[in-house]
Amino acid sequence: MAASISSSGDSLATASSAGLLLRLWQSSLGKKYVMAVTGLGLYGFVVIHLLGNLQIFAGETAINEYAHALKANPVILWGARFGLLTIVTLHIVAALQLAAANKKARPMDYAVGKPVASTLAQRTILVSGLVILSFIIFHLAHFTLGWVNPELLTYEAGGIHDVRRMMIEGLSNPIAALFYIISMGLLMLHLSHGVSSLFQSLGLRSKKTVAVFDKLAKASGLLLFLGNTAIVLAVLFGLIR
Repeated sequence: MAASISSSGDSLATASSAGLLLRLWQSSLGKKYVMAVTGLGLYGFVVIHLLGNLQIFAGETAINEYAHALKANPVILWGARFGLLTIVTLHIVAALQLAAANKKARPMDYAVGKPVASTLAQRTILVSGLVILSFIIFHLAHFTLGWVNPELLTYEAGGIHDVRRMMIEGLSNPIAALFYIISMGLLMLHLSHGVSSLFQSLGLRSKKTVAVFDKLAKASGLLLFLGNTAIVLAVLFGLIR
């Protein structure tokens, strides 16, 4: 009897938690929290990904050994990929649903007068997000799946995949390089707004701290932009061979 009551209690608790999460997701505030949390996860991934890629400047073998170490742990690698896919999906769905809700709440465009004061990052947040999604798909097709240049995945050095050569040859194409740079610029705008919004969602942003947090958000976006574009430009100008 006691076991039965305990089992019923656990089931009710699980159902209650699921119902709470569903109600949270269905609310605009809940979606904003989802975007904040998933945005933080994506920001962390971008930072870690950049730190890994910057090893291309550390000599002939550093980035190859780093990539090989990742592939040698498939559980961690695919776990991270699945987690990233889940985070990206939740972030996109929440963003699109919030945009639709905002448009429904204000169906009429302003006919006359100046637009509401906003930053470039705020005005382009949805468009930049969609372009970044296109970039992610292209990036995977280019360097992970081998759909764009299949030969890039066949290069080897020292018995392991030559990631360094793959990056150099892949980014030597001016069109691909330009797309990478433009995407990194949009990513900078997107992240600067996202980080600022995260501070606000966490209740850390006030009239006294808004200027400080906005500067931190812009600085973090700029650093990521400079780090990513440095790799592309170094390849284009032959600084990495």
